[in-house]
Amino acid sequence: MNAESRVAQHFADSIAAKQAAADALPAIIANAGLLMGQSLQNEGKILSCGNGGSAGDAQHFSSELLNRFERERPGLPAVALTTDSSTLTSIANDYAYEEIFSKQIRALGRSGDVLLAISTSGNSQNINRAVQAAHERDMQVVALSGRDGGDMAEILIAGDIEIRVPAERTARIQEVHLVVIHCLCDLIDESLFGEI
Repeated sequence: MNAESRVAQHFADSIAAKQAAADALPAIIANAGLLMGQSLQNEGKILSCGNGGSAGDAQHFSSELLNRFERERPGLPAVALTTDSSTLTSIANDYAYEEIFSKQIRALGRSGDVLLAISTSGNSQNINRAVQAAHERDMQVVALSGRDGGDMAEILIAGDIEIRVPAERTARIQEVHLVVIHCLCDLIDESLFGEI
């Protein structure tokens, strides 16, 4: 397959993954947006975490809330737990890498807050420990996952929402995660500030 055909195939695969998600996920995403909007209306905040590309997604989501998405509005309380290198490295060094997010959640999380936990496989131990820490703090979890949901799907409890992308390849799952994040931002803005 030549280079142009490979590129065209990536676009075709991305479109197919997004279409499968569009068929399966709108109601689940809508529920997650409502949950997040309610948390913010009740003076809660949204914490987010992920590894690698999912860390970038966590930061992207947080920045859209703190700054703005598609309208002028006040900033909304959101914290990406992936951004403080001193905190991340001290926890990893003094305790374990698996604790880098859970220790932050135990310090910052409050009842009524929401954790956005992002893992394409659902098998990242630091993300799964973050989910457990969120439950300890009486927080609800919105999980962005893919494939079969992995270990994360097994530890979610009533009130949590899993948005599981129906795809196998990491790149395709991440591409759909970005669309989901933009949907959540739009739903939050609409729930708090009305339609544009």
